[in-house]
Amino acid sequence: MVKGEKGPKGKKINLKVAKNCIKITFDGKKRLDLSKMGITTFPKCILRLSDVDELDLSRNLIRKIPDSISKFQNLRWLDLHSNYIDKLPQSIGQMTSLLYLNVSNNRLTSNGLPVELKQLKNIRTVNLGLNHLDSVPTTLGALKELHEVGLHDNLLNNIPVSMSKLPKLKKLNIKRNPFPKPGESEMFIDSIRRLENLYVVEEKDLCAACLRKCQNARDNLNRIKNMATTTPRKTIFPNLISPNSMAKDSWEDWRIRLTSS
Repeated sequence: MVKGEKGPKGKKINLKVAKNCIKITFDGKKRLDLSKMGITTFPKCILRLSDVDELDLSRNLIRKIPDSISKFQNLRWLDLHSNYIDKLPQSIGQMTSLLYLNVSNNRLTSNGLPVELKQLKNIRTVNLGLNHLDSVPTTLGALKELHEVGLHDNLLNNIPVSMSKLPKLKKLNIKRNPFPKPGESEMFIDSIRRLENLYVVEEKDLCAACLRKCQNARDNLNRIKNMATTTPRKTIFPNLISPNSMAKDSWEDWRIRLTSS
């Protein structure tokens, strides 16, 4: 944005409008749905509705999430995908009731993910895809209840060993990342024998523009870590390359599967 130029004028949300956006889900939960409303600033008025179980602020123009979001202590489901968020507040670690967190398609970098994420001990699904992460946050390795993780469409060169030790991890999407060698991803697949679905992509499968972007970012960041040079073993799970279930268009389906588990 040019200096001095005003940003887009977003829709203002008052308490009355917000209350009218509360829906009751099939399982009796209160969901505040403020998606696709052109919101540019986190509406402070919704803090007076902190008893809701689910909050959807996806597909807006929000750039910053305030620390006060931690007032949503009952929140089980938080959807912030498709905004302009470049960092998450440290206070998110206080939202220990969270089971589902979607912050895909934002502007998050690895430095924008606070270490306090490790306090989300009950979380089952985290989607960090379509961001600018050049490394996987080590905090994910502390989340023992994780079932599904989305890391697709980032700038990742490797996956830390801590991810392979998550006891309940079943689905991991790491497609369209610039992994240096195909063999390295195979080694990781073989290290998680219980995994139902793991999806990767080789450099040759990226379009020229995406590959160039990933390679330039990798070189500039200079954070490539060499993985073990042992001969990769052939995976015993050929179905691990099946089409990805993490990249579903319907996030409502994710919520239904989550709440019914």
